[in-house]
Amino acid sequence: MSEDRSMLAELLAAGDVVVLSGAGLSTESGIPDYRGPNGSLTRHTPMTYQTFVGDPAARRRYWARSYVGWRTMTLAAPNDGHRAVADLQRQGLVSGIVTQNVDGLHQAGGAREVIELHGSLREVICLDCGDLTSRKELDHRLTLANPYFGVRTTTINPDGDVELGDEEVDGFQVVACRACDGGTLKPDVVFFGETVPGDRVRACYALVESARLLLVLGSSLTVMSGRRFVLHAAKHGIPVAIVNQGPTRGDAYATLTVEAPLGTLLPELVRLTDPRTALTDPRTATAALPNR
Repeated sequence: MSEDRSMLAELLAAGDVVVLSGAGLSTESGIPDYRGPNGSLTRHTPMTYQTFVGDPAARRRYWARSYVGWRTMTLAAPNDGHRAVADLQRQGLVSGIVTQNVDGLHQAGGAREVIELHGSLREVICLDCGDLTSRKELDHRLTLANPYFGVRTTTINPDGDVELGDEEVDGFQVVACRACDGGTLKPDVVFFGETVPGDRVRACYALVESARLLLVLGSSLTVMSGRRFVLHAAKHGIPVAIVNQGPTRGDAYATLTVEAPLGTLLPELVRLTDPRTALTDPRTATAALPNR
């Protein structure tokens, strides 16, 4: 394992690294992933776009569960892994960050210019007029509309909602868009069955094409939404390194795979690549990657 970590540090030390992060980076902040050993898909079926749009009762269940989950989501703090990615960016080694997460913890940990592939729970969009408002404002409105809704839980799903029984959801009042006086509100995130905006995907492709290394952190790469960037890197001869707990669907394209807790490994990589430590030789690292 130490040899793999040293090799990964050498790859990182060459710079121009683009990070692709998944839910596994946030598990140490108390937000579960979908497909890990204790992933939420073992007990939870995520809301699909088609169900949300087409079923008012399903929307009410979602917003009731999201209203409760938001309490826990706002308490989630960036972990050592998030902070280490920001440190690598400050060192000038990470040139771009694409995250599949919707929790905003990269930015809370100090990272800049993060492309949130699947959007952010911090904002709410009206499906009728396109107006964007903050989740904080919506939470205030939902509290006023549901003064006696007192359900509390600390178990949260990756998309920010929780499991509630029908009897707990009964009577929950959903609020509508104020801008167009009645439009349907949805968190500004990409639900299952929904398409990522094309301009966002193109920006991610361009970022990958500019990289010397694509570093995947905490993603099983099960769905094409994230895996396509690994395939794109491989197509362009860009090395891929994957750090995840468990196998991924991108392993066959990787130059290096490392299985380790991100909150432990990433701070170690920061130390190994810090020029003040002189523990890595950038000339060796550069030689480990093809000239681009």
